[in-house]
Amino acid sequence: MKQLAKRALNIHEKLLAFYGEPIWRNPLPAIDELVSTILSQNTNDVNRDRAFHALRAKFPTWEEVRDAKTRDVIEAIRPAGLANQKGPRIQQVLKAITKERGSLDLSFLAELSVDEARAWLTKFNGVGPKTAAIVLCFSLNKPAFPVDTHVYRVTGRIGLRPERMTVEQAHPHLEALFPPQTYYAAHLNLIRLGREICTARKAFCEKCPIKKLCDYGRSR
Repeated sequence: MKQLAKRALNIHEKLLAFYGEPIWRNPLPAIDELVSTILSQNTNDVNRDRAFHALRAKFPTWEEVRDAKTRDVIEAIRPAGLANQKGPRIQQVLKAITKERGSLDLSFLAELSVDEARAWLTKFNGVGPKTAAIVLCFSLNKPAFPVDTHVYRVTGRIGLRPERMTVEQAHPHLEALFPPQTYYAAHLNLIRLGREICTARKAFCEKCPIKKLCDYGRSR
């Protein structure tokens, strides 16, 4: 595990040298990030943002989204795809949070430990490890390492995780490999690598800055 952790840090440093320090966007409030991440499932960033802005334009507050007719929410988020599933899911999460807390203010999560905040978020139906980790990392500046499709694929090819490891298992595994202070940049740079070079259809190993540290790259 020590050698693998050393390799993970080396990969992070190589990607930093290649891509630079990434900045995703201005942090959103935790409740906004939660809804945005639910919208992001099985779609791209452009469609997620289109749906998010359309939803906020139609319903200026999350309380209005929570209490709206489901069909109106579905129509607003249609650009994100799977609107028939995501609309009810968003409303169910908002209702469940209100029932538990009495409001939709999630700022209290900043006072909890990472494990406590993660456990609180993931108890809601439709909020998995990736969604929770994104809220923790990007809204609350907590050390959580989100594993999306690109990160999962790339870390498998590189050899940072066992091939048969599930996405759920990959979250604590990668958090144990990378130093906490690298989570934000490592996550974003691995995503960029997966989108531009180590793509799902083909790995362009000749362009890759970490090919010498990659199991797949070395095998080719």
